[in-house]
Amino acid sequence: MLTALILGTVGSLHCVGMCGPIVLALPQTGNPSKLHFLTGRLVYNSGRILTYFFLGLIFGGIGQVISLAGFQSTLSIILGVLILASLFLPISKTLDVINTSPHWRNTLGKLFKKKSFPALAGIGMLNGLLPCGLVYTALAGAVAAGDSLYGAAFMLVFGLGTIPALLVVAIIGRVTKVNWQGLIKKALPATMFVLGTLLILRGLSLGIPYISPDLRNAGTNQELFIPNCH
Repeated sequence: MLTALILGTVGSLHCVGMCGPIVLALPQTGNPSKLHFLTGRLVYNSGRILTYFFLGLIFGGIGQVISLAGFQSTLSIILGVLILASLFLPISKTLDVINTSPHWRNTLGKLFKKKSFPALAGIGMLNGLLPCGLVYTALAGAVAAGDSLYGAAFMLVFGLGTIPALLVVAIIGRVTKVNWQGLIKKALPATMFVLGTLLILRGLSLGIPYISPDLRNAGTNQELFIPNCH
């Protein structure tokens, strides 16, 4: 799952830019201690990762159906092309629907008024549904896994990789002067380019170990997926 971890870790800079304001605005539970504060932020991230996990189950299952139909190589190439195309086309903007929904915003607003761990978990779960190019890229990897459980595991590891940067934002708060946006512009596109290229090479079945294994002669979905993630 190295690919998922790298995508989450490097892409966490994008999370800082997109979700940083939400993290900074998270409600504080009744206990003002530092341990309670940190626990609350971990609960929030756990809710976010739980959403990623279930999305991975769904999209991994979709990939499994396609794989059983014998279109795994084609699917991998298509996903790779879409990821590379997203670097040049404003695809994410056309999918920006959820965060403009009044129902979504009202539900999130009610949770922000509650100062409790369950509310923080709920905020995290809703935040996991935010339209995000980085999450779409990770879901492409989950689909390419060709298995619901491997897709869920891919999204789980991806989510874990995003936690450190968001915890730093929560702890440091608005004191930091790091040029997050500048880092995002450099790191995220490069990561998406690498993942897109790997998916295309994987679909071409060139017989290159770990990079482009021969999908036509592979025995199981697990054999197809694991070499590309280590």
